[in-house]
Order: sequence, then structure tokens, then C-alpha cells
Amino acid sequence: MKTISHWIGGKPVEGVSGNFGPVYNPATGAQEKQVAFASADEVDAAVRAAKEAFRTWGDSSLAKRTSVLFKYRELLDAHREEIAQLITAEHGKVHSDALGEVARGLEIVELACGIPEKLKGELSTQVSTRVDVAAIRQSLGVVAGITPFNFPAMVPMWMFPLAIACGNTFVLKPSEKVPSAAFKLAELAAEAGLPDGVLNVVNGDKVAVDAILAHPDIAAVSFVGSTPIARYIHTTGTANGKRVQALGGAKNHMLVLPDADLDLAADSAINAAYGSAGERCMAISVVVAVGDTADPLIGKIKERADKLRIGPGDDPASEMGPLITKVHRDKVASYVTGAAAQGADVVIDGSGYTVEGYEDGHWMGVSLLDHVTPDMDAYRDEIFGPVLSVVRVETYDEAIALMNNSPWGNGTAIFTRDGGAARRFQMEVEAGMVGVNVPIPVPVGYHSFGGWKDSLFGDHHIYGNDGVHFYTRGKVVTTRWPDPSDGGINLGFPSNH
Repeated sequence: MKTISHWIGGKPVEGVSGNFGPVYNPATGAQEKQVAFASADEVDAAVRAAKEAFRTWGDSSLAKRTSVLFKYRELLDAHREEIAQLITAEHGKVHSDALGEVARGLEIVELACGIPEKLKGELSTQVSTRVDVAAIRQSLGVVAGITPFNFPAMVPMWMFPLAIACGNTFVLKPSEKVPSAAFKLAELAAEAGLPDGVLNVVNGDKVAVDAILAHPDIAAVSFVGSTPIARYIHTTGTANGKRVQALGGAKNHMLVLPDADLDLAADSAINAAYGSAGERCMAISVVVAVGDTADPLIGKIKERADKLRIGPGDDPASEMGPLITKVHRDKVASYVTGAAAQGADVVIDGSGYTVEGYEDGHWMGVSLLDHVTPDMDAYRDEIFGPVLSVVRVETYDEAIALMNNSPWGNGTAIFTRDGGAARRFQMEVEAGMVGVNVPIPVPVGYHSFGGWKDSLFGDHHIYGNDGVHFYTRGKVVTTRWPDPSDGGINLGFPSNH
């Protein structure tokens, strides 16, 4: 059985802890690989390699960094099919979705290629007589990223390309469920000419995570995952003196007003709720239908959902693949049966779905719940699967109150033809990313991604300008070069004259 090892100091490093985790093919349910779990000592070896590499990489020119990143972008583009295949084999998402993930990750590599523009700094001349003030940004040192299973390539690329472009060195701890894509990203970075130790990958479980959070030589940690773990990462990391950005979970609402194009809304609900089997923090999991919108909208959603093709991700005919593990599949299914017990109408029940020839796969069909209320578990919890709930309200004001009462504030959307209503919504809704007739408002690479409330712990969103600020720290330099005629002693407080 193939073993996925670590990548430390520019080369593969076999695990020595003796601990391994299984890597499954979700479509078959079979274990096809194993991944080495790092001990605290192995994490320390990666940090030491990164610390040594920072001695030269941190002082390298912007021209050198960008030349590597441009080459890296070319290699990623050339290998996007291979990376997508690795994602499909370990995550289960369909190939087209995996290719889209790689493309969105490439956006941040392209942003990193333009890092000289982002690091220009500011200069004010003659703030006082022959005194200039410059504001500059400098790298932090060794930084780390802890990434989730649902985007094995994209989320790591949200982090390390920008971090290393800013002059830092990086230790990545990918999800142990999907380790191969991150390993391939590191291999290609080395091929692009990234010096040894600038990017390191350590696989593992909570032991590796805690070693990262406690390590005194790691200056900052980026995290994407569930809200409870995000809170733990932020609390523990900051207690150890680290800068932390921890992106948590979500319960994203899609508000549909009576004037909306219901065909567009139904298409969007299908795409946003069931794409990637609902295993994404920007999935729409709740449709809030205003007035008499619910019945016709649900009819259109059901009509489309019944036609979805579910199967192995490497089958071109498949539109949705399996869930990541059997345990997770069973948990998602329990919300459908639980919703029925709590009074919801189960319009579509996907809990018993199987695929012929792949009966042992982690399958879950699409599920649609109607008459869901805020006290039900299906509404309150982040399900992270292909389950869409419909909540019925009478007015816009009732809808906005419902949405703003949610503890999460990641993404949201409104569907309407009324520009005034849309503008009011984007100002009033308490969420970090808003779509107007756009169901999954993930920002492009030069804007930043992040939510509000329990969807984000820390002060910085990820990538974009916020990402540059997170991976650098500001310094202000005040300079005076006196003329030869200057001199004398003055014990008074300096003034701006």
C-alpha cells in the first residue's frame, strides 16, 4: 500500500513516528493509501528547515521571489489535470469540480506573482525640516497553515503562495484525509526553483496541530475548518503569542423575494446546495422563501434535483460524488431522519442512496427539507452535506431578522429584481460575503475571503490585501539627513516645524 510521506527541506521524508492514518477512495469505500502522521519532533524538523531557509529567503529580492512564482504558476497550469485527479481520488468530488478548485487556487498564485505592487509601501517627504517618513512591510518569519479536507489544493494555495511571496517560509499541515494534492504542490514548487525549506508539508492529526500551535519559532497560523476547531486554533495560538486567522464554519442563507426569477433561483439553489456534495463552507444550506414564493420554488428545485446524476467523481457523467467518509455520511443522513422527527417535511430523502457497482462507497443522495424552523437541528447545525432546508417567512424584515440571528456570518445571497431591496440587503445582512443573484459569492483573488461572527476568529480575512497584511508586519521609519550646517543641542520635545 502506498504511503504518503512528509516534505521537509526540499525533499520527501519518511515518517518515523510509527503512526499512520488511512486514506480512502470515497467512491469505493476502500482504503487505497496510508499517510504518515508526524510527531512533535517531526514538526520541529520542518520548522527548523523553514527557519534556516528564512535566513536567505527573507532577504531575497522581489525579483527572485516572483521569478519562482511565475514558473510555479506555469507548472501548476501544466499539471492541473493530475492535481484534479488526486483530489477526485481522495475527496470524491467530480473531476470538473476538482479542476475548478485548482483554477481558483491559481488565482492566488497569480496574485502572489504581483507582490511587488502589494509591498510598495508609503513615503511622506518633508514632514518636518529635512525629515521623511516611510511605512514599509516586512515578513514575519516562519508561518504555518492548517487546511481542511474539502479543498485539498485550493485552500493551501490560498495561504502559502502569498506567504512566501511576502518573504516568509511555510509549514503546511493538510487534512490527513486528502494528503496527496498538498504533497504534489510541494513537489512542483521545488521544480519551479523554490529553495529547500521555504515550503514544507507535515501530515498528521491533533498531535501535529498542537505542535504547530505551541512551537515558539512559528510566528503566525492560518486555518480553515469547522467553527469549534477554529475557535480552538485561535485561542491556543494567540495564547502562545502567535498571529492567527482561523476561518470557521457556516450556515449560509439564500433569500428569495417574491419578485425573483424563480428559474434562476432554483438553478442557483441546486448548484450552491449540492455542488461538491455540499461539503464546502460557502454552500447554501438554507433557502429563506418570502411570501408565496416557497411552493413554486420548491417545485422547481425538486424537478431539477431529481435529474441530478450521482456517481464516482472520475465518471464524466457524474454531477455529484460521494461524501468524504462513511462516518460523515451517516451523520449527514441522521439530519434528514431527525428533521422528519422534529416536524419538517422531507420532500426528497437521499439518506438511502447507493450507486450500482459502488455499493460500499460513501453515498448520500440530495435531500430537500421543507417547513424547517429555527429550533430544528437541521437548521441550527452545520450539516456539511447535500441537504437543503427551506424556511418560510412572510416578510423581508422577518427574513433579515432570522438570518442575522444566526451565530454564523460567512456568506449569503439574495435573489430579486429590485435594486433597492438588494442594496438594503447588502447593507443590513450580517455576513462577510454577499451575493446579489449570485449564490456562492466567493471573492476573486484580489479581494479577500472571510466571514463575520463565528465564521472567523482573528482580525484578517484570507488572501487579497488582508492576506498580505496578515503575512507581513508594518514598520514606520523616520529619517533625517542633516545638512553639514546643522548642529547644536536642543533638549526640548521635537516639533513638526
